[in-house]
Amino acid sequence: MKLVLIGGAGVRAVFFTKSLTMLAKDIGIKKFVMYDVNQEKLEIIGKLCKHVIAQRGIDMELEFSNDIEEALVGADYVITTIRVGNDRSRVIDEQIALKHGVIGQETTGPGGFSMAVRTIPVLLDYCEKIKRIAPNAWVFNFTNPSGLVSQALHTAGYDRVIGICDTPSSTKIRIAEAIGANPDELYVEFVGLNHLSWITSIVHEGKELLPELVSNKEFIAKVEEFKMFDPELINTLKLLPNEYLYYYYNREQAVQNIINNGDTRAKFVEANNAEMLRVLAGMDIDADPETALQTYLRFMHKRESSYMAIETSKGPIHQPSEDEKLEMPNTLGYAGVMLDFARAMNQGIEKHIVLNIPAGEHVEGFDKNDVLEITCKMTANGAIPVTPKKLPEHAYQLMKNVKLFESLTVEAVLNKSRETAIKALMVHPLVNSYSMAKSLVNDYLEAYVDILGEWK
Repeated sequence: MKLVLIGGAGVRAVFFTKSLTMLAKDIGIKKFVMYDVNQEKLEIIGKLCKHVIAQRGIDMELEFSNDIEEALVGADYVITTIRVGNDRSRVIDEQIALKHGVIGQETTGPGGFSMAVRTIPVLLDYCEKIKRIAPNAWVFNFTNPSGLVSQALHTAGYDRVIGICDTPSSTKIRIAEAIGANPDELYVEFVGLNHLSWITSIVHEGKELLPELVSNKEFIAKVEEFKMFDPELINTLKLLPNEYLYYYYNREQAVQNIINNGDTRAKFVEANNAEMLRVLAGMDIDADPETALQTYLRFMHKRESSYMAIETSKGPIHQPSEDEKLEMPNTLGYAGVMLDFARAMNQGIEKHIVLNIPAGEHVEGFDKNDVLEITCKMTANGAIPVTPKKLPEHAYQLMKNVKLFESLTVEAVLNKSRETAIKALMVHPLVNSYSMAKSLVNDYLEAYVDILGEWK
C-alpha cells in the first residue's frame, strides 16, 4: 500500500514518520511519499525522516516529490497537513484579532476563520486531483481547523475525507495514567466539534467514572488538558472539556495573558522554526544524522513546551541540558488516528477512536451531514459513530452556535461572499458583534488579497 503526505515538509513530519514506522508493517504500507511545494525545506525534513526509518529497520520505500499528480498515482491513503501562507500567516492572524481585542488562536475564533478561508480552496483543489487520480484513496485531513476544513470538503462532495486530531487520543492516555488504568481498557466518549468537544463518559471495567472525576481536584491537577481550568468550573459543567475550551471559558483572561506577555505564540513558533531550519541547513545530515535529529528534537521540545503557555500564563517549562539525549515521542500522535482507522479496515480490529466525520444524525438538532468530532467504533466496514450521552444545554448551545459559524464560513468561501463571512464571525461566541465581525473580515481579506483575490 502507498501513503502520501501532503505537506511533507511540515516540522511535525518527523514525528509522523516515527509513528508510521511503528504500524506500517501491520497495515501493509510499503511506500511512503512526502510531497511539498517547498523543496528546500522538504530536503531537510526528509533526511531526518529517512534516518528515522533506517533506525527502525523496516521495509518501506521513502520518496520525495514536488509533483502532486505523480505523487498521487496509486495512493491508498493521503494525509493533508498544510499551512497556506506559512508561519507568517499565523502571526498575521493573531495580530489582527488582538488588534480588535479578541482571541486570534489559529484554530479558534477569528484566527481559525482566517486560516480556513485561505486553506479550503487549496484543499478543494487537492481533493479534486485525488478524486481523479486515486479515487479509492482515503483522505485524512489534519490541516487546521480540522473540523471546519473537513466540513467544507464534505459539503463540496468529497465523501472519503476523515478529519483527524491528536488531542482526544492524547487526553485519553493522560486520563488513563492519572487513574492508573490501561488506555486500551478505558472507554472515553467525546462529542462536539474539533477543538470544541466534551467528554461525556469514562468507563473502566464496567463502571462509569465521570461523575466522580469531575469533582476530583487531585485528578484534574494530574491531567495536562484539564489543570488549566478552575476545578469549580469542571464540577459545574459535569463534563471534562477539550483544552481549547479554555479560550471560551476564560476568554478575557486568555487575551489579557497574551497582552501581558507582549508577544503571541505564533511569533515564537515562527522564530523557532526558522532558526531550527537555519541550523539544520548548515549541518551535514547525511554524514551525522543522529546529531541532526538531536538538534531537531531540542527545537521541537521548545515548540511543544510553549503550547498554550502564554494564554494560560503557566510557569517556566523544564528545558533539557545540552548533554541530555532526547528521545522521539513514544505516542502515535495524529498518525495513530489514521493508522487505527487503516488497521481496523484492513484487519477487522475493532476499536473506539475519535474522528471528525458527518455524524449529525447521532446528536439531536444537527443535520446528518454536519461534521462532528465524535467517538466512533471502527470495524472492517468503516467508522460507526456512537450515539453519545446527551449534552447539557449550556454545552449544546455553544456547539450549535459554533456549528452555525462553520456552516456560514463554508458558504462564504465557496461563494467568495464578504457578506456571508461577516455573518459567520458575527455569530461566533468569541466575536458576537456585527461591527467587530465586519472589521475583522475586511482586515483579513485585505491582508490576504494576494492569496484570496477579491471577494464580492
